[in-house]
Amino acid sequence: MFANPSAEQIAQLLRSARTIAVVGLSADQTRPSHGVARALQRFGYRIIPVTPTADMVLGEQTVPDLAHLSDVLGPDERVDIVDVFRRPEHVAAIVDDCIRLSLPALWLQDGVIDEAAAERARSAGIFTVMDRCLFRDRSALR
Repeated sequence: MFANPSAEQIAQLLRSARTIAVVGLSADQTRPSHGVARALQRFGYRIIPVTPTADMVLGEQTVPDLAHLSDVLGPDERVDIVDVFRRPEHVAAIVDDCIRLSLPALWLQDGVIDEAAAERARSAGIFTVMDRCLFRDRSALR
């Protein structure tokens, strides 16, 4: 059964991360993904919107999927966390991409639950958090 990393491990990830790819980031300001991403920008993170439905979100150029992250990253930049705002049935394919692209951390937001995919990500060496709000956890840090 999948279990999230400890609070200390999550805090360490959130303190060291600089760039977060937000899969399913909506341009609609009323959507939770938009509000969370905007708040993460205020914490100092660079947000990369991953959505095929807009060109720019929150002042950042979007990419249609994780395979296109290199289109917007500088030569010395990397994605530290993939934050997912998609329905659970999409998680397995996102995990496939994370594994193929050697992305270091996967965060499945509140209600985004796929234990098999999360366990597969963890087994591939990806730091994996499931069914938690990245914004709430980051807000709790001192």
